[in-house]
Amino acid sequence: MKLYVGNLPYQFSNDDLAEAFNAYGEVVSATIIKDKVTGRSKGFGFVEMKDASSGTQAITGLNGKELAGRTINVSEARPRENSGGGGGGFQRGGGGGGYRR
Repeated sequence: MKLYVGNLPYQFSNDDLAEAFNAYGEVVSATIIKDKVTGRSKGFGFVEMKDASSGTQAITGLNGKELAGRTINVSEARPRENSGGGGGGFQRGGGGGGYRR
């Protein structure tokens, strides 16, 4: 079961996140999302628990609890919606942007 964890302390590492969830069952992975440019934590992450039972226990046990001075939010992660890709359809190169000379 994959969980979303919000409002994380910015100094938390992936290991800190996994450690917080270990009491509720086996943690398969724990990942804090970081800014691509600065490399700093964005304050949220994802934890994958081995089974749904431990995921549910983690939600019950940790949602609304304080970690390092911040009240975290824990819920079941929702699948990513397909946003249709990036970019605005602009293409570089020949073609003249649809205009003829």
